[in-house]
Amino acid sequence: MTGQGRIPMASDELIFVTGATGFVGARLVRELLERQPRTRLALLVRVKPGATAWGRLAGVVPESERNRVEVLPGDVSLPECGLEAATLKRLSEEATRVIHSAATVRFDHTLDEARAINVEGTRRVLDIAARTRNLRSFAYVGTAYVAGERTGLILEDELDAGQSYRNTYERTKAEAEALVRSRLRTMPGVILRPSIIVGDSRTGATTSFKMLYWPLKIYSRRLWRTVPGYPDAVLDIVPVDFVAAAVARLAFDEAALGSTVHLCAGPRGSATIDEIGRRAAEYFHVKPPRYVDPALFFGALRPLLFLTLWGRKRRVLRDGRAYRDYFSMWMQFDTTHADRLLAPAGLRPPHVLEYLDRLLDFCIESDWGHKPVPAQ
Repeated sequence: MTGQGRIPMASDELIFVTGATGFVGARLVRELLERQPRTRLALLVRVKPGATAWGRLAGVVPESERNRVEVLPGDVSLPECGLEAATLKRLSEEATRVIHSAATVRFDHTLDEARAINVEGTRRVLDIAARTRNLRSFAYVGTAYVAGERTGLILEDELDAGQSYRNTYERTKAEAEALVRSRLRTMPGVILRPSIIVGDSRTGATTSFKMLYWPLKIYSRRLWRTVPGYPDAVLDIVPVDFVAAAVARLAFDEAALGSTVHLCAGPRGSATIDEIGRRAAEYFHVKPPRYVDPALFFGALRPLLFLTLWGRKRRVLRDGRAYRDYFSMWMQFDTTHADRLLAPAGLRPPHVLEYLDRLLDFCIESDWGHKPVPAQ
């Protein structure tokens, strides 16, 4: 079924979901279909040139479940999310929950570009939720990195501590979360903050090769082993299967309403850069990383290297700028509230070193996303 036509099917609930074609959103859709067998989904899908809305959901919604899914072509950056008046009216009458996970995760957007999607897009989805007569919860998928350049232990109920931000992604996600917090005074909802999300902990499968993957790729290819960072810097990494399962559960958990929840590895599950680097060195049979003070590297060494290097290594210098601040973080995320809510369901993220080899196996098998890998 395409377009904005109604699905004539008896059901307990209708969930309006944004970001369904994204890395987390696609996995979330499958979790919802599996965990909530009597629930229908209305998925907001941005239609790209040369593609249909259903085409973008290929591999996301099983054929056997299509009668439970309604595709709504639209875009959070458009007024009313690009939805027709009749569709908005029906959502206001029938939707019972809203899960907003659509966002731009690019670090290189201008502030205006990032705000148009992350802040104003969130405002539009909140406006739709506010008109919903039988709303039971609004689940907002944000990021733990609204903490910006803070250090130490970050608590789940903290947001504005006067921190500065590394990029427009962090800043606008913090602004969007502040907007959601203001609306949750009069609307039932929960704010969910994942940290760095990687592939499936059991299969290693991923559709997104950003963040942790980019430096691992250039390292595996022996293009670069100098890390402008500190070996004891902390990376909080969680697998996509944990994040999707947690979102699917907490969107239905009345005990979570009104709170902010870190979907993070936390102090007991975080890894240092050196721990990850040494395991990657063993896996790829390369020399261990060497670490350079970031201020020295970016202040003196990088400008000199940029003048003397060419080709692939120069591209590494250029592309690596977006990730430089994440190699020098001394920040951990408290998960006290998350543990209390998720432990009864047995949901706890495994330590990344327990499944890192599976992530790397998938990278090699898929040639870092350039070759299809049969579903496992």
